[in-house]
Amino acid sequence: MINDEYFLAALRLEAGTDPIPLRVSSSSRDVWRLRLPHAVTATQEATTIRSVRADDSSHLVRFVATGLTFDLEVTEGDGLIDVAGHISPYPGEGALVDVRSPHLTLTRRITPNGHFAVTGLPPGWLSVVCHRPGHLPVQTTWVRIRP
Repeated sequence: MINDEYFLAALRLEAGTDPIPLRVSSSSRDVWRLRLPHAVTATQEATTIRSVRADDSSHLVRFVATGLTFDLEVTEGDGLIDVAGHISPYPGEGALVDVRSPHLTLTRRITPNGHFAVTGLPPGWLSVVCHRPGHLPVQTTWVRIRP
């Protein structure tokens, strides 16, 4: 019979000698590059994800942060993702929006009525960031869009 204390001590010793796998280090660096220091995070409202079309190719998602609401319609087609969005209230003159995936960021101006659109994104992880002059950026949490 093995003593639990000896077994746990052996596990601790062994864990300290194994190097971190290269894929873990690489993935950690990739995630670190995606962060936005000091950004305010808008969280997803769980009840807002719903299909808009009968074929389930389009979904509405709402994210809310203090002072801003993001309404996104995400459409899947031909293996790519299109995002049509509305930010309210209007974030002001000179406001920009970044629609980000881990490998691509597309920047758009926000119209005076709060709308923006991006087409041709790869499926996978997606986040939207609103940049307002004189304010901290507001970002949505990352959501995974699958075709």
